[in-house]
Amino acid sequence: MAKGFNVLFVTSEVFPYSKTGGLADVSNSLPQALNSLGNDVRIISPKYGQLDERRLQIHEIKRLKELKIEVNSKETRFSIKSSFIHGRNTKAQMYLMESNDYFKNKGIYQNSKTKKDFPNNDERYLFFCKAVIEILEILQWKPDVIHCNDWQTGLIPAFIKTIYKNNPYICDIKTLFTIHNLAYQGNFPKSTFAKTGMPESVLTEKGGLHYGQFSYLKTGLNYADKISTVSRKYAEEIRTNKEFGCGLEDVLNARKKDMHGILNGIDYSIWNPTVDKLIPYRYTYQEIPLKYENKRELLEKYHIEFDEDIPLIGVISRLVDQKGFDLIEKILPKLMKEKVYMIILGTGEEKYHKFLKNAEKKYKGKLAVHIGFDEALAHHIEAASDIYLMPSKYEPCGLNQMYSLRYGTVPIVRNTGGLADTIVDYRKPNGNGFLFEKYDSNELFNTVKKALNLFNDRNKWNKLVRQGMSLDFSWKVSAQQYMKLYKEVSHK
Repeated sequence: MAKGFNVLFVTSEVFPYSKTGGLADVSNSLPQALNSLGNDVRIISPKYGQLDERRLQIHEIKRLKELKIEVNSKETRFSIKSSFIHGRNTKAQMYLMESNDYFKNKGIYQNSKTKKDFPNNDERYLFFCKAVIEILEILQWKPDVIHCNDWQTGLIPAFIKTIYKNNPYICDIKTLFTIHNLAYQGNFPKSTFAKTGMPESVLTEKGGLHYGQFSYLKTGLNYADKISTVSRKYAEEIRTNKEFGCGLEDVLNARKKDMHGILNGIDYSIWNPTVDKLIPYRYTYQEIPLKYENKRELLEKYHIEFDEDIPLIGVISRLVDQKGFDLIEKILPKLMKEKVYMIILGTGEEKYHKFLKNAEKKYKGKLAVHIGFDEALAHHIEAASDIYLMPSKYEPCGLNQMYSLRYGTVPIVRNTGGLADTIVDYRKPNGNGFLFEKYDSNELFNTVKKALNLFNDRNKWNKLVRQGMSLDFSWKVSAQQYMKLYKEVSHK
């Protein structure tokens, strides 16, 4: 086996300590997968609010207590606590950064009481980036690579190449910056820049200046040694297409040689119908009738009459435009005239909460809606549904289409980003789902109709189901690609 790497994985959220979306799951699973290949990957993240330290087994580290750092000409104190993330056969060291000045309140990016962004998010993540670098010498463990994730960590590569460039312990550490979603950029007023203490050369077009603002994301993209994103197709889209590039396509194109698309994996110890403790009936690809028992139970729970010949469409999603809810809203009246049931789980924009609650009343006995998030229900929907609907406008990677394949739930997706990298058209020999091209409600409806028609041909349908269930999207494949990238970046 090749020599492993020391990697500090820096992220703003990690399941089970904090979570708003897929980044938290990736931050939990990828470091473990990398460690199982002989690397020493350690994770560092803020400790938001009051966590249950006993339940999560969080411990003090004496030498990392009451540390001091200067941010925006003010001294601030913080501590680093220790915990471990455990998988089936792997684990990863977890460092949690505790700060009364910056992370005391509940909520990650937004105050959980007011539901508004913290007004000092610029300073919170400036502190986080600086403190990550400052503790390296005290840790007595030196990474070959600092793996940064999303805008919240974007200042780290620039700090290393400016303020710390003469620090012998830090100056030769390489950085990899991963984009999980380019639309979230951490853009702040220019005045934020003065708080960083970095030289003026960083506040230029070649640094972090972005349409008159100071962008943490753009800073990361310009200063990191390598850039990655979470699928091959998305890596190409954000570089070549204004619709996906969010104003950064030129920056990304200039760094084309340093950019890589690596598909996220999924954790089959959690998302797998043969071992899933959250579903009533566990099953394999040879036991499809047990899948229908999960469907029967779920429909009964929502007072919908079970009929094996009526397909159930499942949706688990943020209820926002990006996820294609404007298209779903347009086709719903037509769709409800078809021989079909539908269940939707998610939370998001108020307009969609209202729309779905009204629709549930209108289509009683055909449509079930659960506003909010419920992990057990998400698993049950994956196991019970025949079809999974994911008509995203753009999708950096997407995980639910991969979960669906493993659960024998056939995905209908738009041909974009990670969806295009994982779903193959049903008409092809290795087909596993349905794709539509144009972001258009008619095109979506016609594709759903094709799926409903094919559902009536059980032999063809079950072949599609089994094909999807046999695919491997485990983290191991992705972890090996990240290792290759660490090797490239550390020999740069």
